[in-house]
Amino acid sequence: MSSLALWSVINIVALIAGLAIYLFIVSSQLKKVATNLEESADLVWDIKKDAEAIEPGLTSINSTGRVVAGALPLLYGMGEGIVVGATFEHDEHVPEKVARPAMGTRRSRMMEAVGVSMDD
Repeated sequence: MSSLALWSVINIVALIAGLAIYLFIVSSQLKKVATNLEESADLVWDIKKDAEAIEPGLTSINSTGRVVAGALPLLYGMGEGIVVGATFEHDEHVPEKVARPAMGTRRSRMMEAVGVSMDD
C-alpha cells in the first residue's frame, strides 16, 4: 500500500470519527431540549385545564365590568354635581395655620372623554 492510500484511509477514519463525536454531542443536546419541551408541554396542559375552570365565570365578570365602566362617567358627574352644590361653613374656632388643600375645584377629564360637557 502506498503512502497516499494510507493517508487517505487515515483521513477518512478521522473524518468519520469527528462526525461520530459531533453527532453524539448534538444528540445529547437535542435530548435535553426534548426533555425541557416535554416538561413545558405538561405545564401548558395544566394551565389550560385550570383556565377551563375559570372560563364560565369570566364572561360574567366581563359583562359586569362593562356595566360598571359604562356607569362610571355618569356617577362621577353626579358626584361632581353634589360637590358643587354643597356649602361649606368655615369653623371659626379652627386656627388659620391648618394646612388647606390648594387644588381648588376638581375637574373631570373623564367626562370630556365621553363627550359630556359640565360647563353647560
